[in-house]
Amino acid sequence: MKRTKLMIFVVMTSLVFIIAGFGADDPELINSKERLGEKLFFDPILSKDKSISCASCHKPEFAFADTAVVSIGVGGAKGLRNSPSVTNLSGRPNLFWDGRASSLEDQALQPIINPIEMNLPIAEALERLQNDKTYAVLFQQIFNAAPNQKNLLQAIAAYERTLETANSPYDRYINGDDAAISENAKRGRLLFIGKANCNNCHSGEDFTADRFKGIGLFNGEELKDAGRFQVTNNPEHEGHFKIPGLRNVALTAPYMHNGMFRTLKDVIKYYNNPDEVIKNGKNRDLSLSKPLGLTTTEMDDLEAFLVSLTDDRFLKKP
Repeated sequence: MKRTKLMIFVVMTSLVFIIAGFGADDPELINSKERLGEKLFFDPILSKDKSISCASCHKPEFAFADTAVVSIGVGGAKGLRNSPSVTNLSGRPNLFWDGRASSLEDQALQPIINPIEMNLPIAEALERLQNDKTYAVLFQQIFNAAPNQKNLLQAIAAYERTLETANSPYDRYINGDDAAISENAKRGRLLFIGKANCNNCHSGEDFTADRFKGIGLFNGEELKDAGRFQVTNNPEHEGHFKIPGLRNVALTAPYMHNGMFRTLKDVIKYYNNPDEVIKNGKNRDLSLSKPLGLTTTEMDDLEAFLVSLTDDRFLKKP
């Protein structure tokens, strides 16, 4: 459907030297859109007070997600939603929790100009880049043009397209290595596609159906974020949010659009019996109309399966 992930993983591995800062300003090393986009992703030059970068809210060590309930923008401004991972987004038809962007280029613009995120008008961002000797050279070298909105967003999006992961214990298991995951994780996988019904929404190679669903985290009272409705104005979409992919999910806590669940076990407990947590959720999907009846052991097994989706590049070395 979209790409050969393992090849992209090799490309991404070769870029680690840029992240670490080796040759980060050397035009001989930054010789592609992807590498220029990587430099921009980690550079606070694109925020109003030069205090934060894209990587401030999308931390590499946490699978390019954030550990805060909502991320902090310039001047200490709090975001409105939890910052999701930007891995495995290549080819996705809708981006952001409410699906308001249809391409990675569209997505890359929004945090820069958002007043509670990086808060930098695009014209000012381009002026900064043009006045920076290194960036002026790099854009000419790679795009044969001065920095402009189109090539700036193309560069960032090109880098984000390299953030594909398909080298997890789970991948080795489905490719024939029966010992790649634990017996708990194997049982959890069967629960995922069976009794727990997770596969109803989290399907495909990245475990997302590229759709929007209401799971009961909107009631118009203390849970006021209407999600997709804010884009479509369709009452049927109140409380609907984009189904996120589950690769590397063990690293991306807290969970949900509002970061209300601190652990994977909290998420699993919610799905096991939503009414125990939120009794008056609106537009909740019918698949969540009754408890799943998972035992404590089954919830542990399901969690073990989700942990097996963690790519090797994010595993901490001893």
